[in-house]
Amino acid sequence: MCGLCGVALAGHDARVEAAELSRAGRTILHRGPDDDGTWIRGGFGLLFRRLSIIDVAGGHQPFENEDGTIGLVGNGEVYNYAELRRELVARGHRFRSQSDIETLVHLYEEHGERFVERLVGMYAFALADFRDPRAPKLVLGRDRLGIKPLYYAHDERGIAFGSETKAVLELGFGERRLRREKLLDYLVAGYVGGEDAAWAGMRRLPPASTLVWTPGTTPRIERHWDLPTDALRPAASAEELLELFDRVVRDHLISDVPLGAFLSGGIDSNAVVDAMARVSERKVVACSVGFREKTHDELAIAVRSAARIGAEHHTSVLDPDPALAIDPLSWLYDEPLADPSTVPTYLVSKMAREHVTVALSGDGGDEVFAGYRRYVHDVAENRVRATLGAGGTKLVGALGRTYPKLDWAPRVFRAKTFLSNVGLDPARAYWNSVTQLGRDDALALLEPELARSLAGHDPFEAFERHYRTPRVDDALYRAQYADFHTYLPDQILAKVDRASMGVSLEVRPPILDHRFVERFAPLEPQEKVRGSRGKHAFREALRSRLPSEILDGAKRGFDTPLKAWIRGPLAAPIADALETLPAEWFARERLRSLLAEHRAGARDHGRTLWSLFVLEHWRRRHVVVGLAS
Repeated sequence: MCGLCGVALAGHDARVEAAELSRAGRTILHRGPDDDGTWIRGGFGLLFRRLSIIDVAGGHQPFENEDGTIGLVGNGEVYNYAELRRELVARGHRFRSQSDIETLVHLYEEHGERFVERLVGMYAFALADFRDPRAPKLVLGRDRLGIKPLYYAHDERGIAFGSETKAVLELGFGERRLRREKLLDYLVAGYVGGEDAAWAGMRRLPPASTLVWTPGTTPRIERHWDLPTDALRPAASAEELLELFDRVVRDHLISDVPLGAFLSGGIDSNAVVDAMARVSERKVVACSVGFREKTHDELAIAVRSAARIGAEHHTSVLDPDPALAIDPLSWLYDEPLADPSTVPTYLVSKMAREHVTVALSGDGGDEVFAGYRRYVHDVAENRVRATLGAGGTKLVGALGRTYPKLDWAPRVFRAKTFLSNVGLDPARAYWNSVTQLGRDDALALLEPELARSLAGHDPFEAFERHYRTPRVDDALYRAQYADFHTYLPDQILAKVDRASMGVSLEVRPPILDHRFVERFAPLEPQEKVRGSRGKHAFREALRSRLPSEILDGAKRGFDTPLKAWIRGPLAAPIADALETLPAEWFARERLRSLLAEHRAGARDHGRTLWSLFVLEHWRRRHVVVGLAS
């Protein structure tokens, strides 16, 4: 795991200055504190910040081909590099290191832009091809699931790119203005997603895509992989599932530096740690955290799990400090992200970095095997729709619109969301379950003229395009597919990447190995959700490995005591943030009313207040000068 940035200029006489690249590289120093390197050819410049993982002594980047006409910088890990390297050596290629990333240079020489189809791993790379000096070429690429980030900005001067947006801005590309549509997206969803970045003039390269550009042309983006969209996959035996699971975990263990894993009380991290113990000859190093709030604490289960496999276990009890959202998280998250679990994610990464440089995680299990509660609810809602028919569904939906919103009442009486969703189209209903604020409610927070300018923008439309893409008649898989293209890369993976790289820790999610994902995410719905629980196939396959307290325990998630924060240490900072958010963005009186309702206990606006707090400190830290159309 590392960081990269660079620029490719359009003019024939253009020259890139090393000092310019160096300044941009300092903005991502946290991603690679061990080493740096530059590669400059005329108007093309690449910079790399290295966190040494493979070939610590010899893996200095950038890499070149044998005659120096191709330069490359790459962030991440390629798990099948040894196999690829053998093929390439047999074809006459000469390597100068044992690094996995050097493989990409020679694989590109053999297969051109489609070389990415041979890669297994998580990565982002930038390649400069000067084999034809009259038409030099820039190739950018990102892994299939979007585990590693890559941003770029293109204008008449050329293209700048980087692992994080602050490097691109430092190179003088993009604008320090927030796209106004992204403000609405953020308020509704809690994050900024899609190809357009939060910053005006800047974009994120989509997962599983390459960008190709030569001076004087428009960037060409091609997608080389996707989840299956034509048909669901047959059920898998426990043996098949566990065999492939062990294989991807084994592949993720390559490292020349200390490697361990995050371990909680949940199914996914326990499955990963158990598989590590089975496939590795080395003692597993596990890192676990507990919380003083018992509703969020799973440390006792993690301790028992570590003892069962004989792991070297490091533990810590955390008291998450919400002030971290002011600093350093406002710097590390250079697009606003309202998930309050950014705080414990940063803290557990910081704790793990004291013991290891690489940590395997259980991320992806909920997306692959439909483990989130919202998937269970979605299946239940669709069963009700099928049972009631169009007429009954319409009647239930009408009841939901008139049912009071009882945030304060016991859960059994809070039926408004379920009743309302049953009356909606399945795509819209599922969208409601993954958003934190309704579009109309978000617009009501905005300054009236700004709200009117956004009247034609609905964040749901981008989500719906993904939801409608699969040609299979299965609402659960449509929901998963949409999450794989929105929520997973743009919220979950972005959260983990920024938090872990903020402390120079590489995190690898073996469950998101594309070979595992494309086999098991499209399983028939009954293989994922049964009754009131998801992850059926994964859970049952693990019966021979994990105890029932893990497989059948209540799902807790990696959450935070947000209500307590807002009543306590954040009371004054949130009030301050609401008063300093720009008046041209928000209706000040509406924000004050929101806070008053929350303090009085009339409505629970905790997530919205946290979102506004995060947004304001992001705006201040990154010197956002306004909104852009």
